Amino acid sequence: MTIALIDYGAGNLYSVHNALKAAGATGIAVTADPEAVLKADRIVLPGVGAFGACAAGLRAIPGMVEALNSRVRQQAAPFLGVCVGMQLMADAGEEMGTHPGLGWIPGTVRAIAPAPGVHVPHMGWNDVIPVQPHPLIETGEAYFLHSFAFTGEHVLATTDHGGPITAAIGRDTMIGVQFHPEKSQRYGIALVERFLQWRP
Repeated sequence: MTIALIDYGAGNLYSVHNALKAAGATGIAVTADPEAVLKADRIVLPGVGAFGACAAGLRAIPGMVEALNSRVRQQAAPFLGVCVGMQLMADAGEEMGTHPGLGWIPGTVRAIAPAPGVHVPHMGWNDVIPVQPHPLIETGEAYFLHSFAFTGEHVLATTDHGGPITAAIGRDTMIGVQFHPEKSQRYGIALVERFLQWRP
């Protein structure tokens, strides 16, 4: 099995790489080559930082968005987006202006509204609460660090931070998680293990 871990200058690349290895993955290609994406059995898109900067970094690689659309949307390769990698699945993000996402999941990434007793960024361990059945998402605790959250369709799980906040989204052969599996200890590694075994 080959896994394309996409390198577009977005931060948590090697911690996600280590989580994949801890989950038993072999054949991990850390790559910025669209051709490698087109040949991969599974694709992982990490990401930390601002939505717009991550979207721009992805689009700065010639042919990368086209390769992702071809391999994931048209050929149905299993895909995992992590943190901002999940957010990029949305139509748009509103961090420092409005920026287009990949448009795979209808929705928008907006700032978490501050409220009494609600700290922004949402940082630390919190519950993952499934809202519809999915073979990859189980109830548990995961590590979050974000100031913006997805609002839209195909929500698989939420967490509670002054009200429900999206923790996971997905459809078809695509899934994205707002939390960091690579920082979520056994819960996170178990999620990655399920992704590696997933036959959607």
